[in-house]
Amino acid sequence: MSLESKVLSDKAQPLGNYPHVKRVGDFIYVSGTSSRRKDNTHVGAEQKENGQWDLDIRAQTKAVIENIGALLQSIDADLRDLIDITTFLVDMKDFKGYNEIYGTFFDHTGPTRTTVAVHQLPHPNLLIEIKAVAYKPIS
Repeated sequence: MSLESKVLSDKAQPLGNYPHVKRVGDFIYVSGTSSRRKDNTHVGAEQKENGQWDLDIRAQTKAVIENIGALLQSIDADLRDLIDITTFLVDMKDFKGYNEIYGTFFDHTGPTRTTVAVHQLPHPNLLIEIKAVAYKPIS
């Protein structure tokens, strides 16, 4: 069985000892992914002049799915290979905006999906995190 783990140097580094992506045979597992950039800033989090943060679930969702796509590409797969995702939202009031952007990437033939509300994520500017499983037979 093929086993491969990757931490990509051009992406935000994991906050602990785990890979961005792991292939186990024909299955590919993507660790929880956010909108965090390599420089530790976040897509969809802009600080206003008064010091408060403007957080955008649509921008964060798009960035998260694009980040997952890049992680899959590093292991010769893409978003079409996703079979299951689990989405963590800090607040279900963001579900509509998340679902709207999700629908621009996937239709009813896309991955199965579970969405849950969580108390918090590793940074207060994060509204969303997604973990994913893909299936792509090794050529």
